[in-house]
Amino acid sequence: MQKNNSIRPVVKWVGGKRQILDQITNFVPKTFVTYYEPFLGGGAVLLTLQPQKAVVGDLNKELINVYQVIKENVTELISELKLHKNTAEYFYSLREIDRVPKALAKLNPIQRAARVIYLNKTCYNGLYRVNRAGEFNTPFGNYKRPNIVNETTLRAVSHYFNKADIAFLATDFEQILKKPQSGDFVYLDPPYDPISNTANFTGYNQSGFDQKEQLRLKKTCDKLNKRDVKFLLSNSATDFIFDLYKDYKIEIIKAKRPINSNAKKRGEVAEVLVRNY
Repeated sequence: MQKNNSIRPVVKWVGGKRQILDQITNFVPKTFVTYYEPFLGGGAVLLTLQPQKAVVGDLNKELINVYQVIKENVTELISELKLHKNTAEYFYSLREIDRVPKALAKLNPIQRAARVIYLNKTCYNGLYRVNRAGEFNTPFGNYKRPNIVNETTLRAVSHYFNKADIAFLATDFEQILKKPQSGDFVYLDPPYDPISNTANFTGYNQSGFDQKEQLRLKKTCDKLNKRDVKFLLSNSATDFIFDLYKDYKIEIIKAKRPINSNAKKRGEVAEVLVRNY
């Protein structure tokens, strides 16, 4: 299947891989049967590789709903997005929905998907963040002309989703990674191990992702390795991660990370790519 350059992420996600795509794709196997990605986020790697067969997922159900709607109802989604207004009052009224009991459940899948895309495009720094109660809590970005309705990209992504064989799952990574077999390829982009106590951006869903979760993921990687499944994992270059994956190949790369409350601290940071091949 020929790659389409119009296919790109439709949402900006914490830890997105657009800045280091070239470095990641350099390590992707030339051939594989099925592509797996259980921490999908903005989907930059999936949408760059454009595999013909993929199983992708995320614990964030609202995010997975966005992708399902793009696949199944892109025209209706575009129409719904055109109804949204770029004002602070409107933004906070829409953000407030997940704070009202059962209000979110009253929206249909298309309305829910449009809400996520709208909030993502108009919130401060495009930072998808929820609190412990699962409530979206990023403030209004006050951008003059946010690209709320990117029709060309939405239609291109929808076309790819329908042309390829892709399964979207809103579930835990361990469930998804029971399926890969020899010949498949797994890309793992979990919430990163924080490089400091103030650099923890694991709140993209209310469960968080602490070191116990990192350990559970590493055990899952060991299982993949025993089944002769190739995996590539991104994470921060911390002592904990280096020690955790010391039995695998580790490459140090540089990534530009624009999301930081202190503008002076935005810039290149060291990250790692871990692989078993």
